[in-house]
Amino acid sequence: MQLRGTCEIRATNILYSAFCFLCTYTMRIVHVITRLILGGAQENTLITCKLLAERGHDVTLITGPALGPEGDLYDQAKGQGFEFIIVDNLRRQINPFHDVPAYFHLKKLLRDLKPDIVHTHSAKAGILGRFAAHSIRNTQYAIRNTRIVHTIHGLAFHPYQSSMLNKFYIAVEKAAAERTDFFISVADAMTNQALAAGIAAPEKYVTAYSAIEEDDFLSPIPEQQRQDFRRKYDIPADAVVLVTIARLFHLKGHDFIIESAKELSRKFENVTWLFVGDGILTDQYKQQVKELGLENRFRFTGLLPPDQIPLVIQSSDILVHCSLREGLARTLPQAMLCSRPAISFDVDGAREVVIDSTGRLIEPKNVEQLIAACAELIENRPLREKLGRQGRDSVKQKFAPNTMVDTIETVYSKLLSHES
Repeated sequence: MQLRGTCEIRATNILYSAFCFLCTYTMRIVHVITRLILGGAQENTLITCKLLAERGHDVTLITGPALGPEGDLYDQAKGQGFEFIIVDNLRRQINPFHDVPAYFHLKKLLRDLKPDIVHTHSAKAGILGRFAAHSIRNTQYAIRNTRIVHTIHGLAFHPYQSSMLNKFYIAVEKAAAERTDFFISVADAMTNQALAAGIAAPEKYVTAYSAIEEDDFLSPIPEQQRQDFRRKYDIPADAVVLVTIARLFHLKGHDFIIESAKELSRKFENVTWLFVGDGILTDQYKQQVKELGLENRFRFTGLLPPDQIPLVIQSSDILVHCSLREGLARTLPQAMLCSRPAISFDVDGAREVVIDSTGRLIEPKNVEQLIAACAELIENRPLREKLGRQGRDSVKQKFAPNTMVDTIETVYSKLLSHES
């Protein structure tokens, strides 16, 4: 009994010390991400940087140029209380002519910034940033206890590429893991996949679900605005709208949705499919729906700014997400916050939010199951509304910004309050 009491006192003292550390210590934090395009990892990182800065920490975000058709979040990064630096050679594709200069540029920036924490995101920045941070640790160019954290938004190795390439990526990730003090996963599924590949020990992981600026999604959009949105894209007022919000890119699954539409369009005359996003496959998909005689049933919006996504979802009825690889697609909890049910392939972290009471989870690539799930919700409005309400209740706290940043800040404080 006495031993138990002593342990409880000791645990209370540790928690109190950690709390005091958080309240009194201003951390110098550097986040590194490959490119600041419109995407889940990027929005997650911006929310993290913004909230950490609001909590009084000295925050710098380093990123590469936002190349490609996916747009950028530069405007959202400005004036948020943290420094913003672009490294031109930090590119997504593997290229030694860019990667080597980017590594040395990152190394110089970290020497100048002398951070307590270096927190990396995405594959390329995750590798170069962690190697650069580790190379200056315990030197005159950095404070002694600089700590290195990496967020797993998704993994570079996956079943849809060659085993040789997967072996290469796993080897590189293992090397980077040796230079990483802690991992933050956006879903338990990411931790499980990393553990299965032998990336790092289980005690070095924690899950922090990718935060969403929830107020924009929870606030009802006026009916007139939703009607105006539908008119803008020539969507009938009585249509049941199946919306997909994703880059029109390989492995994002738009081709399965188009395939399912061949049968669904014959069965339901009042269904419209809405593709939100842009990418290298846009023209291919437009041509495909035209050849199938479905061009009057599909709408392509192209890129829309993030602040338009709540309007998009609330002007739609069902979210359909058929990506074949995704850490945990933010569009799933976004739909639920708008009280809309979600249909998703059962990949990665999708099952951590899409369950029988919030939507329908289906076997990847299974078009028959996709057709059945869509048909069930198209013809049953009360069910759609019930799943939407239950989804909203299930994700509000889990994806709140402060929930995510509380976890991240606690990781930082524990790493800095204990010598490794």
